[in-house]
Amino acid sequence: MQVERWTGRVIAGPLEPVYVYEAPVRLWHWVTVLCFAVLGVTGYLIGSPPPAIGGEATASFLFGWIRMIHFVAGFLLAVAFAVRLYWVFVGNHHARGIFVPPVWSPAYWRGMFSQAAYYLFLRKESDRWIGHNPLAQTAMFFMFTLGTLVLIVTGLGLYAQGYGWGSTWMNLFGWVTSLLGSPQAVRTVHHVAMWYVLVFAIIHVYMAFREDIMGPSAVVGTMVNGIRMWKREPRR
Repeated sequence: MQVERWTGRVIAGPLEPVYVYEAPVRLWHWVTVLCFAVLGVTGYLIGSPPPAIGGEATASFLFGWIRMIHFVAGFLLAVAFAVRLYWVFVGNHHARGIFVPPVWSPAYWRGMFSQAAYYLFLRKESDRWIGHNPLAQTAMFFMFTLGTLVLIVTGLGLYAQGYGWGSTWMNLFGWVTSLLGSPQAVRTVHHVAMWYVLVFAIIHVYMAFREDIMGPSAVVGTMVNGIRMWKREPRR
């Protein structure tokens, strides 16, 4: 099977199963899915708190639990992201796809526009890609990778604000507040970034299932076992 160097497009058959996503990448993917699910719910409740519970305040710690769960999930997301960055350097070629899209390659741009034409129903059939297609790589880099990075940085900046200036946390992440100008600006950017990544997540889930049903290869299963399986040979 012949594959285009920078894009992973299959040029010629016969089609063969390919081990694409290594175990650390798959584990990171599903840990991140769990973290975002928890962070989305708890983050929304922090931004729009539930009504106060009646009775003595010391008998209820509901909002405290919401914040604690949010913090734990946030730190887990940050650690998983850091490990994933490490795997960019030690993993296989596909581990770098959504972190370093090969924008220097003309083939990458041709693949991005051809895939866009397929999604707009201007092409009857998609090309076959070993990893993410160029359009998906671009969307993941700008919406997910950069969006997650902004969420982590602003989240740590907000966490540091709880300790006040002069604390170790503020010494490490107080620059976020200084850079954005005010604590409220950090909250606003963090909030907008959450919705930005949430929009991406909805589109990503839709496209993954769409390609699994209509495309020429398995998509969802590849992030479970790491192997790209093909449904059929290219049409001649």
